[in-house]
Amino acid sequence: MLAGVIHQIMSGIATGGIYASVALALVMIYQATHHVNFAQGEMATFSTYIALTFINAGFPYWVAFIFAVVLSFAIGVAIERILMRPLANAPVLASVGVFIGLLLVINAMSGWFFDYTIKQFPSPFPDHPMLGGFLSGHELGSTCVTLLVLIAVYLFFRHTRLGLAMRAAAFNPTSSRLVGVRVGWMLALGWGLAAAIGAVAGCMVAPVVFLDPNMMSGILLYAFAGALLGGIDSPLGAVLGGFAVGVIENLGGAYLVGTELKLTLALVIIVAVLTIKPTGLLGRRVYSRV
Repeated sequence: MLAGVIHQIMSGIATGGIYASVALALVMIYQATHHVNFAQGEMATFSTYIALTFINAGFPYWVAFIFAVVLSFAIGVAIERILMRPLANAPVLASVGVFIGLLLVINAMSGWFFDYTIKQFPSPFPDHPMLGGFLSGHELGSTCVTLLVLIAVYLFFRHTRLGLAMRAAAFNPTSSRLVGVRVGWMLALGWGLAAAIGAVAGCMVAPVVFLDPNMMSGILLYAFAGALLGGIDSPLGAVLGGFAVGVIENLGGAYLVGTELKLTLALVIIVAVLTIKPTGLLGRRVYSRV
């Protein structure tokens, strides 16, 4: 019994790393636009298809992985400059409509370009069990990759001039403009970075769930639950919330509701957080004068 619980917790941490990555991407877009990017999962899926295209063309896995991340960054910047920039002062419903439309368009493009058949995505990690059989090689490898990405993002935002400028532009655009920060480009770079992080998450989860245009739909829901649990405006909270949701999902699926109803746990977390503590664990309360 104890060995089973330990296995579920460690597997939950491995999958939670994926949720944490997507949750961080959601928070980055939310900080810049104050809206949730409903198309984040579809963007990650499209990036994963790009990686598979390079792999099938004969490129080594990690070369294809880097190409996909770089191209995803460029796509994210292009989306912000072309679609979101004209909506900077638009009503909330207009932005929400664009996000939903972007979700549908990218989903259709994934099926149109790469077809709707389920594809197997290779893993660069060994397939034999590790750490005493508690984790597979891919689970351990994907956890290490996502942790490295999260640490790199933290160091970038905390210890580089560009990262500080991006944080300032998201937190207070008006004051940032007054001190010479190019807010428009900072927001575009934020979109690009969120798309790149989503590409990493997609490539890490695809060997487990297989690749099809709807691959990230459930994962996006778990990631959204993690972002809300940790705080939708807190990058650190989103990461911790993503890991927590991964553990809750695995333990709940194994001992509470069964594997078929695991997705309901994410819905329960979302409703509970919005009802009891809407700011999340590490979110900040925002006051506005009316």
